[in-house]
Amino acid sequence: MHSWSSPDVPSIPGDAASLKLFDTASGEVREVAPGPVATMYVCGITPYDTTHLGHAATYLTFDLVYRLLLDAGHDVHYVQNTTDVDDPLFERAERDGVDWRELGDRETDLFRADMESLRILPPRDYVAATETIDEVVEMVAELIDRGHAYAIDPAVDGYPDVYYRHRATDEFGYESGYDAGEMASAFAERGGDPDRAGKEHPLDALLWRAERPGEPSWPSPWGAGRPGWHIECSAIARNRLGMDFDIQGGGSDLAFPHHEFSAAHAEAATGRSPFARFYVHAAMIGLDGVKMSKSLGNLVRVKTLREQGVDPALIRLGLAAGHYRTDRSWTACLLDEARARFDTWCRAVSLGAGADAATMIAALRERLADDLDTPAALAVVDSWAASTLAGDHSDPTAGPAVAAALDALLGVSPTAV
Repeated sequence: MHSWSSPDVPSIPGDAASLKLFDTASGEVREVAPGPVATMYVCGITPYDTTHLGHAATYLTFDLVYRLLLDAGHDVHYVQNTTDVDDPLFERAERDGVDWRELGDRETDLFRADMESLRILPPRDYVAATETIDEVVEMVAELIDRGHAYAIDPAVDGYPDVYYRHRATDEFGYESGYDAGEMASAFAERGGDPDRAGKEHPLDALLWRAERPGEPSWPSPWGAGRPGWHIECSAIARNRLGMDFDIQGGGSDLAFPHHEFSAAHAEAATGRSPFARFYVHAAMIGLDGVKMSKSLGNLVRVKTLREQGVDPALIRLGLAAGHYRTDRSWTACLLDEARARFDTWCRAVSLGAGADAATMIAALRERLADDLDTPAALAVVDSWAASTLAGDHSDPTAGPAVAAALDALLGVSPTAV
């Protein structure tokens, strides 16, 4: 599946700062320290209702990571999936009277357009679940052969679904840090089926869903069906990045069960750990203090804002005004503040000369490299702009240098408006 087009990322002078990120598994902020090729997997959308600001906040978070890795001189192998075969997609397609493939293609195209408008750097590998059925079948077979998976007795309800034994690895639970009670609650709330008859344990996770009437299916040695959710990402990431890749990313609601099981599947199948060196999670976005969700009908979509004439740079800056690990709300006031900030930056950059650019760029790098401290990073630029507009024109080439740094590191171009 093709990705979207990439914006140009200018090179900027000076030394990059060492990137440090909060790792959910260890509970610590640590230096990432990748090799020459930095490797990152970020879980993608289920293409039935995109792209709301929760999606945007997550992909903007890892866009900043990508940009900082590039600034540090790394090549970046970034992989992202799209879950184009799943129950929510089928349910929405049935509701709207369209084929599920048509709906998935349409929403994926919209997602690509939104990502381009936000100047999100695209993944090198953008992979649909339906493109990787053979990979999933191979991985499920590995788990079965190792004794880590089992099929439900079809006499129970007629469907011999294949499940993963969640205790297959001694380390299960290390990624999220959830205790037994938190696991049980999250599993039930986030796509799990703890009450499924015939399972050995409520937390065992679906690997292969046996064919049901009216659902798409593919052949496998244990019967026709389709992949479970977690095994899809596990296979895609392992087969493109290998084990022990640098960063596994997504929203905070994916820490358990999705990322926990994705890691466990690969570790159980290979007998190696860890799946990833860092597990990084972006917080949730609400609207006016209320959780943003499809069920509440209060989603704010990137497409809607664009149609209202909102510059995507303002969306980037509005979301960056809060730290990526802090649950926060989108408000009209936040958008107004982003607009005022961007206008100020544009006026300062347009003067050409300004306050010392090298000092500002070094501080910007340091703030961003410190676990993506975007509020502090924006404050650094605000301070530079204020000094420049107040008459500090000691650096004759500050404007172009600052514009390039904001483009490269924050993904906004203050000469565009």
